Amino acid sequence: MRPQPTEDLSPSLRRVRPHGRYLVPASVTVTFALAVGVLTGCGHSGGSGSNVSPGPTPPHTASFSSQPLPSALASSASAAISSARASASAAASSASARASEFEASVSAETARRAAVAEKELKNVPGRGNALSEVGLTGVPRAQSGGVPASLVTITNKTDRKASYAVQVDFVDARGHVVETRYTGAENLEPGKRQQPIVFSRKPAEPNLTARLAKAQRY
Repeated sequence: MRPQPTEDLSPSLRRVRPHGRYLVPASVTVTFALAVGVLTGCGHSGGSGSNVSPGPTPPHTASFSSQPLPSALASSASAAISSARASASAAASSASARASEFEASVSAETARRAAVAEKELKNVPGRGNALSEVGLTGVPRAQSGGVPASLVTITNKTDRKASYAVQVDFVDARGHVVETRYTGAENLEPGKRQQPIVFSRKPAEPNLTARLAKAQRY
């Protein structure tokens, strides 16, 4: 019997050669297939069958604004501040103008009515005979330009023409009389009414309240 030749093979490859071929272990085959697949994938980046994603594209800086953002924000803020200051100044001027117009529109007639009413009330005892025909309504400071003022509503509830003299006291929070003003209505028809305005010339603070002191029909 002829002895078998010794072959220089690693222990993992030493197998019987049926029909003149060696048997390769399955693990080696799988490893080789995976290596080939990886190399194939890395070798083609632009083909239609490639699975490799392209890298990020750098931004196109030519489309960016050349003006720095902080400068634009500073300019916008400066414009807003200037506009707010102009609005505040205009509002203050408008309030002052309204106060002047308000006082000027009533000052002449107020002075005349005040003189007549004060004269008529000089010798009237008590609070007069026409308190039920006179009412007071405060004028909002926004309309009077900050001047303490009150609308006096005089209604002739009799059946004949009459004239009225009214005294209005401006009192503080403790009820003390700070200022006295006069007004009235002349030759008022039955059922008709007039609404003169009385206003204080005292400072806006402390707040004063108008109170009906006397009302005389004559």
